[in-house]
Amino acid sequence: MVLLSGGLDSATVLAIAREEGFSPLALSFDYGQRHRIELEAAKQLAADAGVQHSIIAFDLRQFGGSALTSNLDVPKNRAEEQMSKAIPVTYVPARNTIFLSMALGVAETMGAADIFAGMNALDYSGYPDCRPEFIEAFQKLANLATKAGVEGQTFTIHAPLIRMTKSEIIQTGTKLGVNYALTTSCYDPSPNGLACGGCDSCLLRRKGFAEAGVTDPTRYQ
Repeated sequence: MVLLSGGLDSATVLAIAREEGFSPLALSFDYGQRHRIELEAAKQLAADAGVQHSIIAFDLRQFGGSALTSNLDVPKNRAEEQMSKAIPVTYVPARNTIFLSMALGVAETMGAADIFAGMNALDYSGYPDCRPEFIEAFQKLANLATKAGVEGQTFTIHAPLIRMTKSEIIQTGTKLGVNYALTTSCYDPSPNGLACGGCDSCLLRRKGFAEAGVTDPTRYQ
């Protein structure tokens, strides 16, 4: 299982999983996100990689509490220091826990033991569910709380990007042939899909491409 959002991190993770010899199912989530255009990117990435792709729909707007699932303004042009210190309003309550739980359910049903995800603890916006401690805790939960785990199957949560900078991620993906022109990272894109250029995700993406020495193929407003 590979969690595929349509962003550059998950696209790189998909390439890494295939490079390591896995034949992955790519799994995306339609959860009421304002940047739903990422699902189209995920479809294109899966098709480009020639992998099976499924989308699971549910509505996290029922939780609220996030600029990505409500009408709250998406923060723009924040300094790097701000991004690394406080948890921003773009944090979606329990999102990665829910995503991994969904992936675990599908994996157990299919008999898959490996789940790949693009969490990153370096160039990120301060989300608590992107830390190594979270990955370790969820893997322990996966093996305690499933029939397969109790019966001896060991689930592994792979987070190959967890300690990589954005530039290192881009360099890795470039070597593996990832087409980053198919990806989207923006939290607040225009109706026709142009990236805003100022949200945390856009800023980290632009910084990553610049530091990697790779041309950023993003179409900005």
